[in-house]
Amino acid sequence: MTLEIRFAEAADEAQWRPLWQGYLTFYEANVPEAVTRHTFARILDPAERLAMRVALLDGRLVGFATHHHHDSTWDIAHDCYLEDLYVDETARGHGVGRALIEDLKALCKARGWNRLYWHTNETNTRARALYDSYGPADGFVRYTVTVEG
Repeated sequence: MTLEIRFAEAADEAQWRPLWQGYLTFYEANVPEAVTRHTFARILDPAERLAMRVALLDGRLVGFATHHHHDSTWDIAHDCYLEDLYVDETARGHGVGRALIEDLKALCKARGWNRLYWHTNETNTRARALYDSYGPADGFVRYTVTVEG
């Protein structure tokens, strides 16, 4: 099996959409079609900070990692936030998730970003087994406030 990781391209959208839907289903989330279209357009726009690395196993898109970098008040360098990481069920157990994280680590190093971090649901035990191999959870609790208006 040949694994390739690269930045997303316009031609990837058709293969990405079922993976995106799988990700949303896992998190029991409902994202409107307009947001999905806008998200993919932002991923392709070089003026945006949002980007996506995709994993292809033998030429088939089997995983993705959306991320963006941002300023930090704790360091001079930027941080990189891994917003979404997903691997198709048929490709799990082949090191695709780890490869995507390692790829982002290398990207951070190449671009001079200081830290890579992410969140996951506390019940996501399979993913947490991978994440815990990078170190323990940092103990922070996330709060989300929806601002209407």
